[in-house]
Amino acid sequence: MTTSLRVGTRAPRTVAGPPPTADGGPPRCPASACDLVTVPARQGLEAVDILRRSAVEGAAGARAAENMGPVLHDDGCDTLGFLVPPGTAAAWDVPGSTCTETDGRGLSLDPAPPVEGSDWLLPPGDTDLATDPAVLRRALGEAARLIAAADNCR
Repeated sequence: MTTSLRVGTRAPRTVAGPPPTADGGPPRCPASACDLVTVPARQGLEAVDILRRSAVEGAAGARAAENMGPVLHDDGCDTLGFLVPPGTAAAWDVPGSTCTETDGRGLSLDPAPPVEGSDWLLPPGDTDLATDPAVLRRALGEAARLIAAADNCR
């Protein structure tokens, strides 16, 4: 995925991102200020499946699905990018992934792909919600464990 995004260089914080909104959901992501978590496609697709499955499994799962925002993929199908609230990059430390501050450059929440050579896997809908960083962290961890287990069965 080729982007004009700047990688955050701030010292890590002890929280997973900005605080939730008053209704308990993830912070609203201003149309051009989301951070971007980039992961290998295999792990990202597993995480998307985990988040979608959890929505079917009940009320707690539905909360996870509500906290999943738009997802990008590169045309080479090498990486997936999850839009997360601004400020997430400062505390992101999930192995095998990167979180990039966009500072409002090169990323927008309209139906057209925001970066040349990319497209939406899950396009922005009627809401501008970003993926909840804590929910994404758990899904990526579970995805990594599933992939490792599958690879060890060979």
